[in-house]
Amino acid sequence: MEKYILFFVLAFVAEIIGTVSGFGSSILFVPIASWFMDFKSVLAVTAVFHVFSNLSKILLFRKGVDRKIALKLGIPAVIFVLTGAILTNYIPVKEIELLMNILLVSLSVFLVWKSNKKLEQTDRNLVLGGTISGFLAGLIGTGGAIRGITLAAFRLKKNAFIATSAIIDLAVDGGRMIVYLASGYLHASSLIYIPFLIGISWIGSWIGKLILGHISEHIFRIFVLVIILGISITQVIMYLSK
Repeated sequence: MEKYILFFVLAFVAEIIGTVSGFGSSILFVPIASWFMDFKSVLAVTAVFHVFSNLSKILLFRKGVDRKIALKLGIPAVIFVLTGAILTNYIPVKEIELLMNILLVSLSVFLVWKSNKKLEQTDRNLVLGGTISGFLAGLIGTGGAIRGITLAAFRLKKNAFIATSAIIDLAVDGGRMIVYLASGYLHASSLIYIPFLIGISWIGSWIGKLILGHISEHIFRIFVLVIILGISITQVIMYLSK
């Protein structure tokens, strides 16, 4: 029982932070879930959890969606999440996860340093961000930080950032969830987590929205990048210490 309580408390914290940061809970939830279940179960449970998490964010922040960015970032993300999800049966992911976190550290430092300056806002950056984030989401269960960095570069307002990220993530998670379920990744022993995670996704998103009401635009952008930076460094250290 204590094991389940700890898991749900950590998932709840991840959902709140994921909502406030705008890049979703998976970058926190994936390493947390890996302490409690095997990697393929982590992929399946994360995808299901995130579908409901994104539905709650779309409902709470629905007036802020930037449709142009959502399409240009979302279409390549959906295409490549399917590719990444299929490859989970064939490619070892630990080395890829390490490379991803090193990349996140570098990009986060750069964007924090340039936080007061506008970066180039191009369709190429949107497509590239969607491609990389989608592929990594399918392959290792989390690509939201790449998408978060891409959206942060476009300096969207808080509601637009979260709503646009959520609608892209919903399509991405829906696609990879189908692949994972078809591949038999969701085991019967993991089903007990799902009903509780659905509740956590809605309550955590709502609390995250309340917190956002007290954070300025500038602090919000810095918060997103610092959270990504901290998690990425932690993941690199954990990998190297194994």
